[in-house]
Amino acid sequence: MDRNLALEVVRATEAASIAAARVMGRGDNHLADQAAVTAMRNSLNSIPFSGTVVIGEGERDEAPMLYIGEKVGTGTGHPVDIALDPLEGTTLTAHGQPNALSVIAIAEDGCFLHAPDTYMDKLAVGPRAKGAIDITQSPTWNLKQVAKIKKCEVSDLTAIILDRPRHEDLIQEVRKSGARIRLISDGDVSAAISTCWKETGIDILFGIGGAPEGVIAAAALRCVGGEMQAILKPRNQGEIDRAKKMGVKDIHKVYTTEELARGDVMFAATGVTTGDFLKGIRFFGGGASTHSVVMRSQTGTIRYVEGIHHFDRKPPYYA
Repeated sequence: MDRNLALEVVRATEAASIAAARVMGRGDNHLADQAAVTAMRNSLNSIPFSGTVVIGEGERDEAPMLYIGEKVGTGTGHPVDIALDPLEGTTLTAHGQPNALSVIAIAEDGCFLHAPDTYMDKLAVGPRAKGAIDITQSPTWNLKQVAKIKKCEVSDLTAIILDRPRHEDLIQEVRKSGARIRLISDGDVSAAISTCWKETGIDILFGIGGAPEGVIAAAALRCVGGEMQAILKPRNQGEIDRAKKMGVKDIHKVYTTEELARGDVMFAATGVTTGDFLKGIRFFGGGASTHSVVMRSQTGTIRYVEGIHHFDRKPPYYA
């Protein structure tokens, strides 16, 4: 896989982020998501590569743009699989809240878990705690293991958890353990990634979120040396049947980081709203600035890209 491909696709995350940021704070989730999807699709189709969306906006009948199985790019170059979320944090963007991103991960054919659109129980840590976690154990057990490897007290740790009714027992246990909690309303891809940067103050992610987002997060963690473990949590028999149709043989299987995203993985993300490790879009007369990260698992290289975009020279893809 061309090592420069991630630097190409960051153009697509930039385009999606600029488009979504244009409607930030208007309170319209659909408007923000549609803006990002349209811009990302238009941008991807200008890039000289042959991509297939394997983690996208849903099935073809449910998502007219960037659906699972859609072909993107000019059709030239080496074929790759793509996992993407044009706007990770739709509600965050609609309400002008931090940590919204546009993300794309790329891998060789068949290297991403074809995750059904269902829930997934996730446990994630950064490089320092890699090898210390076990999703089959209790949150308290995992917090003690992370504290031990980080040579600190459990009370020094901060867990990040989606603020959902389904997490009530989880939140109570983490509080009882003595650890601190950051509750978030949305955006568990950025939450998982935040465990890998000490500047964020986040040590571990717990909880149930979307399975497609879990694959994307695993791709990012592969690039920076973090770890994710996950178990699918379908809500009904229909989702179980769908998972089996997509090749899932054991619905209770514990997936490792490498099983979620194998091989040479590349990851690109651009901030929509300013968050823990990426700045959001800033508009100026006739243009905008972007802040992105580009990562590759094979080399562990992490590049931050500051972009200045002049719309009179290159109109945005949503125009």
